[in-house]
Amino acid sequence: MSEEAKAKILEYMKSQKKTKLYFNDLCKAVPELKMREAKKVINELVEEGKVKYWSSGSTTLYMLPGVDDVAAEEEKMK
Repeated sequence: MSEEAKAKILEYMKSQKKTKLYFNDLCKAVPELKMREAKKVINELVEEGKVKYWSSGSTTLYMLPGVDDVAAEEEKMK
């Protein structure tokens, strides 16, 4: 189930318009998992480098690696 859940979360993240997502948003991708199980799966994705943390200082969000870099490059080109 873990690999299947990881795939669902990654696919969900790629389909969203927002680049940074809250933990609760990611839980929507795997409603069959309890929050504790979802947290373990998301942490595994972070450890594997497929997802990374983004922090505003008070809030921690999750994002795909490289997404912020692309957005920054597009801003520079404007």
